[in-house]
Amino acid sequence: MTLAEVTDMRKRELQDYYKVMFTDYPDVVNVEQLCEMLGGTSTKSVYRLLKSGEIQSYWIGKRYRIPKVFVIEYLTGLQKSVS
Repeated sequence: MTLAEVTDMRKRELQDYYKVMFTDYPDVVNVEQLCEMLGGTSTKSVYRLLKSGEIQSYWIGKRYRIPKVFVIEYLTGLQKSVS
Protein backbone atom coordinates (compact mmCIF):
# COMPACT_ATOMS: atom_id res chain seq x y z
CA MET A 1 0.00 0.00 0.00
CA THR A 2 1.41 3.39 -0.96
CA LEU A 3 1.51 6.44 1.27
CA ALA A 4 -1.13 8.11 -0.90
CA GLU A 5 -3.46 5.13 -0.49
CA VAL A 6 -3.01 5.16 3.29
CA THR A 7 -3.67 8.91 3.39
CA ASP A 8 -6.83 8.51 1.30
CA MET A 9 -8.02 5.69 3.55
CA ARG A 10 -7.52 7.82 6.67
CA LYS A 11 -9.31 10.77 5.09
CA ARG A 12 -12.29 8.52 4.32
CA GLU A 13 -12.20 7.27 7.91
CA LEU A 14 -12.24 10.85 9.17
CA GLN A 15 -15.20 11.64 6.91
CA ASP A 16 -17.07 8.65 8.35
CA TYR A 17 -16.45 9.89 11.91
CA TYR A 18 -17.59 13.38 10.90
CA LYS A 19 -20.96 12.03 9.77
CA VAL A 20 -21.76 10.47 13.16
CA MET A 21 -19.87 12.43 15.83
CA PHE A 22 -21.20 15.64 17.38
CA THR A 23 -24.10 16.00 14.95
CA ASP A 24 -25.80 18.45 17.33
CA TYR A 25 -22.90 20.91 17.12
CA PRO A 26 -22.18 23.44 14.37
CA ASP A 27 -19.28 22.93 11.96
CA VAL A 28 -17.22 25.53 13.86
CA VAL A 29 -17.44 25.63 17.65
CA ASN A 30 -16.32 27.99 20.40
CA VAL A 31 -14.39 27.17 23.57
CA GLU A 32 -17.51 26.56 25.66
CA GLN A 33 -18.88 24.11 23.11
CA LEU A 34 -15.50 22.39 22.89
CA CYS A 35 -15.55 21.90 26.67
CA GLU A 36 -18.91 20.13 26.32
CA MET A 37 -17.66 18.01 23.43
CA LEU A 38 -14.72 16.88 25.56
CA GLY A 39 -17.03 15.67 28.32
CA GLY A 40 -17.06 18.71 30.57
CA THR A 41 -13.35 19.48 30.44
CA SER A 42 -12.51 22.76 32.16
CA THR A 43 -11.98 25.88 30.08
CA LYS A 44 -8.47 26.18 31.50
CA SER A 45 -7.57 22.71 30.18
CA VAL A 46 -9.17 23.43 26.81
CA TYR A 47 -7.22 26.68 26.46
CA ARG A 48 -4.03 24.72 27.17
CA LEU A 49 -4.90 22.22 24.42
CA LEU A 50 -5.57 25.06 21.98
CA LYS A 51 -2.48 27.09 22.86
CA SER A 52 -0.21 24.05 22.60
CA GLY A 53 -1.67 23.14 19.21
CA GLU A 54 -2.83 19.70 20.35
CA ILE A 55 -6.23 20.74 19.02
CA GLN A 56 -5.92 22.88 15.94
CA SER A 57 -7.90 26.12 15.92
CA TYR A 58 -8.19 29.58 14.46
CA TRP A 59 -7.91 32.82 16.36
CA ILE A 60 -10.56 35.17 14.96
CA GLY A 61 -10.94 38.58 16.51
CA LYS A 62 -10.39 37.89 20.17
CA ARG A 63 -11.74 34.35 20.22
CA TYR A 64 -10.77 30.83 19.32
CA ARG A 65 -12.84 29.13 16.63
CA ILE A 66 -12.43 25.39 16.29
CA PRO A 67 -13.67 23.49 13.25
CA LYS A 68 -15.45 20.36 14.40
CA VAL A 69 -13.22 18.27 12.17
CA PHE A 70 -10.20 19.33 14.28
CA VAL A 71 -11.94 18.06 17.43
CA ILE A 72 -12.66 14.73 15.75
CA GLU A 73 -9.07 14.49 14.53
CA TYR A 74 -7.84 15.07 18.08
CA LEU A 75 -10.17 12.50 19.62
CA THR A 76 -9.51 9.80 17.02
CA GLY A 77 -5.77 10.38 16.82
CA LEU A 78 -5.95 11.12 13.09
CA GLN A 79 -4.57 14.68 13.30
CA LYS A 80 -0.97 13.62 12.81
CA SER A 81 -1.67 11.26 9.96
CA VAL A 82 -3.97 13.35 7.75
CA SER A 83 -2.58 16.44 6.08
